Amino acid sequence: MTSGVSAKDSTLGTGGSESGVASNHAPLPRAPGNGTKRSRQASNGTNFQEAGIAETPETSAGGGAAESSHPAMSSSVRTLILGIDYDGRIVQHDRNAGKILGRKPEDLLGVQLIELTSVGAEGSSADGNNDQGTAAQANSHAARQADGAAAVAGLLEAIRSDREGSAMLTIDTREGPPAEAVVTVHPMRAGGTSLAALALLRIPAPNSERFVDPALMRRQMLDGSLARIGDTLDIDDVARELLDALVPHFCNASGLLLLESLVGDDELPAHGPEGSLPLRRIALRHDRKDPAWEAVFPTGEILRYPAHSPYYQCMDTSSPVLETTISKSQAGEIAKAWRRKPVAKLLSGASMLLLPLIARGTMLGFFACTREEGFRRFDAYDVEIGVDFAARAAMFIDNARRYSREHATALTLQRSMLPTGLSYPSSVEVRHRYLPGSKLIEVGGDWYESIALPGGRVALVVGDVAGHGVRAAVTMGRLRTAIHTLAMLELPPADSLQQLDELMHTLGEREPHFATCAYAVYDAVSGECEVAVAGHLPPLLVHPDGSNELLDVPPAPPLGIGDGEVESRRFQIEDGSLFVLYTDGLVENKGQDISDGLARLRGIFGPGSPTRPLEDLCKATLDGVYSDHQRDDIAVLIARLRRLSEDSYASWTLAPKLTSVREARSVLAEPMKRWGLEDMIPTTELLVSELVTNAVRYSRGEVTLRLVNEKALVCEVLDNSGALPRLRQASGQDENGRGLQVVRQLAHRWGARRTATGKVVWCQQPLPGSMGVMDDIQPLH
Repeated sequence: MTSGVSAKDSTLGTGGSESGVASNHAPLPRAPGNGTKRSRQASNGTNFQEAGIAETPETSAGGGAAESSHPAMSSSVRTLILGIDYDGRIVQHDRNAGKILGRKPEDLLGVQLIELTSVGAEGSSADGNNDQGTAAQANSHAARQADGAAAVAGLLEAIRSDREGSAMLTIDTREGPPAEAVVTVHPMRAGGTSLAALALLRIPAPNSERFVDPALMRRQMLDGSLARIGDTLDIDDVARELLDALVPHFCNASGLLLLESLVGDDELPAHGPEGSLPLRRIALRHDRKDPAWEAVFPTGEILRYPAHSPYYQCMDTSSPVLETTISKSQAGEIAKAWRRKPVAKLLSGASMLLLPLIARGTMLGFFACTREEGFRRFDAYDVEIGVDFAARAAMFIDNARRYSREHATALTLQRSMLPTGLSYPSSVEVRHRYLPGSKLIEVGGDWYESIALPGGRVALVVGDVAGHGVRAAVTMGRLRTAIHTLAMLELPPADSLQQLDELMHTLGEREPHFATCAYAVYDAVSGECEVAVAGHLPPLLVHPDGSNELLDVPPAPPLGIGDGEVESRRFQIEDGSLFVLYTDGLVENKGQDISDGLARLRGIFGPGSPTRPLEDLCKATLDGVYSDHQRDDIAVLIARLRRLSEDSYASWTLAPKLTSVREARSVLAEPMKRWGLEDMIPTTELLVSELVTNAVRYSRGEVTLRLVNEKALVCEVLDNSGALPRLRQASGQDENGRGLQVVRQLAHRWGARRTATGKVVWCQQPLPGSMGVMDDIQPLH
């Protein structure tokens, strides 16, 4: 730096001080690619302090030659350091200022900062020649001059306030047009000098000096940028990082295109490289302020490139394609074949390099790199650097693609394990929460179910497979499938758990497994709930007055362990009560005993809880568990149980004699007319006749007939015989055996289940206007 004053230990450099006064200055942040060197003492006694470039990754790659050829600059930005006083005059400058700014080094000292700008330079000549310009030009110049003066004034005010400041100024350069520079001032005080601050000018490099040094480009692309990607596995993030490495260090604009079969279907092409395969543009990056790039090359576009174009050739040969200069006619041909006129303007005179992406012997796509007219053309050195970069980039892209595929497969599997919808009678309200124990997966071994059953009943289930991760989730999926099957067979809770236990023993022959489960069936007509558990925590019953209890259900071993018998117990539930099923992850962890967790749960469902919204109660149960990073999977199912209104069902007790069949037909009309189902009376009378006839003939004791109007019309006949009916094919000479065939033909569904005192045979008819199926019976997935 050449200076008219001496500043000892200045940030610009250190040298022999004539005044011996120590400086006190604010610390100066080092700009990327810029540093300070030791000063040299000139032979004539003048103190020349020189600031240059430190050994940074951008400059050391090229050695001393690179440093001398491209002082104080990276691939796209040059940094200058000026010392200024409180009035904005230059009192010091680094050795590169004269090479970059539009003034000779000897003319810089004493120049005002505003005079370095294109507005300041015009101002000195505009005063004498203002009459030569038009009024519009004069107004435009005056506006620019005012903006520049205001920006400089703001910087000087920051210096006087002893704080840093930044502004954008249009700086005249020695070669090329004026450049937009970011100017930052850092206050500095040096005794005995007029130095008030250091001004850092970050000026874009001229076009002719960009993309010149192969060693510099290689270091910035391969060492710096690729290292930032690290273990990134998101394909979009990887694409952005890769294009950030190419632009602005290697080219002005670049796009990443991958095979659509990889992105959309995640499938590799069935054959070798082919130019006609559809591609998707994953990302686009450019350093020009031209919206035409995004308009002509939109991200996410799926396209096929025209034959005989450079893009087609790259895909067809899996080799890099270099177009040193795209002529105007060639650009026009590409635009015409592509049917996009703006392409001709963007590519005319440009230099283009297409870099294939090949991973594990498969062509994935390519980078399309473009240098605009006025910049150095692509050459063989650039091809070598680009191919090396593309080879490494292909590995990152392939890893991200494979991870995305496996992640999507795992999520699809896991999400299919959980219910997509819960079903229950209209008088029952059910809400749930599920929280996996690991952030890496969405589903573990816990599950929940609410399955609507015919006759206004609902099965409520919560279970927990031992273990975590996908293995536990797969076992959980098998149990859910079995639960749905057993529920449709209308087995009692204890029998269902017994069947699940046998299934777990079978699965354990190949790989040890065990699980716990709580199973309850609530009858919304009678208000009775039958509950059975296998190694699971007992359900919590919250009464309408806010009191609660853990239900005393006979314990049984977990599913898949031992051969203990599962027993159930029946409870009469008051309307408005809450029934809470949960897994042990909610009440037990490494820092909390299970008794404390149960006490906390019972405290949540205290007085007032039966009237609270179930969503609020679900949130309250999970309060505080999100911060526990060592928690187990958690599943919670909360049901508000109420019986169906008396107007939605009707029942009659019939004597065990054949004349009761006529009585059964006669009593149907009144409730069905009340429900507006007159058109269904003839069919219902025929169905009831067959069911009651079978009950009277094959059982002893009274017969109960029940009609339930709950999303469908269900006819139930209860008797004291435990023998379940079955369909049989009657021959032409048989007088009996056709009753259930008639029921099967006329009803949408029919079935039978055992009860504590006998059995129930039922049939179901869809209501007028319904879809013809029971809407609340949900599919498994």
